[in-house]
Amino acid sequence: MILESLPLTPDHDIPGPLLTELTALHVSNREFNALSGDFPDPDDIRPEQVAEALAEEAAHPGVELLLARGAGRLAGFAITLAHHPDPADPDPWIGLLLVDAREHGKGYGRALAAGVEERFRATGRTGVRLAVLDNNPKGLAFWTALGYEVIDHREDRRLGRPCAVLRKALDSPGPDRTDNP
Repeated sequence: MILESLPLTPDHDIPGPLLTELTALHVSNREFNALSGDFPDPDDIRPEQVAEALAEEAAHPGVELLLARGAGRLAGFAITLAHHPDPADPDPWIGLLLVDAREHGKGYGRALAAGVEERFRATGRTGVRLAVLDNNPKGLAFWTALGYEVIDHREDRRLGRPCAVLRKALDSPGPDRTDNP
């Protein structure tokens, strides 16, 4: 899997072919989109809606779009925040991690999450957080299997949806660290 970084800024348009890929990836995840309510109709997600959602994310400083490519096509992506809007929160966040539904169960999500963690670890960050909607038990199972622990329950900042907040401590990089058991 190849991980590409695309900083999101308000003055940076997403290239048309990439927007088409991102839209197709969203469309493939109908179940998640029905749970999240991020789009008005989970059966009719359009490129302009995806572009608008990305523009909303780009309004926050330190937002990055990480693209995961496998076999030459977009297999998934993650949106990360270097700093949470709450200054008391010291950790970076994974705002969204989405894998093409046709690729679920093939390890792309785990690899993408590990890539995000490694990027934060390499910059000296000691933990990473994310929120999982309370109505998404599959999402919660995925993240807890990767070692994330529930540390809080609250509503999300954007739409007021009930969520579990999870955190994972990041070990320091070094010669003693291994990714294999």
